[in-house]
Amino acid sequence: MSFYDAVVPAYLQILNSLTGLLSKAEAHCDAKKIAPEVLLGSRLYPDMLPLTKQVQLVCDHAARGCARLTHSEVPSTPDTETTFAELKQRLANTIDYVKSFKPEQFDGGDAKDVTFPVGPGRTMTLKGQQFLNAFSFPNFYFHAVTAHGILRHNGVEIGKRDFLGVS
Repeated sequence: MSFYDAVVPAYLQILNSLTGLLSKAEAHCDAKKIAPEVLLGSRLYPDMLPLTKQVQLVCDHAARGCARLTHSEVPSTPDTETTFAELKQRLANTIDYVKSFKPEQFDGGDAKDVTFPVGPGRTMTLKGQQFLNAFSFPNFYFHAVTAHGILRHNGVEIGKRDFLGVS
C-alpha cells in the first residue's frame, strides 16, 4: 500500500461520514423542535469542547496532516462556523483540499521528518509514519468520535455504521 493510500482515503471516509452525521443532526433538530445552536454548543462534559469545535478540529487535523506529510504549506482556517450549513461547508472545503493531493506528493513522506507545534512556542519532530500513527490519526479520530458521541448523547439516531459512512 502506498503512503497516499494509507492517508487520504482514511481522512476522506470520516470527513464524508461526518457530513452525513451533521445532516442527521440538523434533521433531528427540525423534527424535535430543538434550536440548532443548542446541539451545536453541546459537550459531553463541561470541560470538553463543543460540537462545533470538534468538527473544526477534525477538518484541521485532516488538512494539516496532509500538508505536513507532503511538506506543503499548512493551511490556516479561522473557526467562524456557527451553523450546520457552515460546518458542512467547512467539511466540503476540507474534502476538496484533501482530494487535491496527488499520490506522488506522499512518496517518501513516511520516512521524512515532520515538525509540528505541540504547544505555545514548542515543536516536535517525528518521521512521517510516526507523525501519522501517533499524532495525526489519533487526534483526527478522537475529535470525530467525540462529535459522534455528542450527537448520540443528545438523541440523534446514529450508530457505528453512520460513523463509518456505510449506513
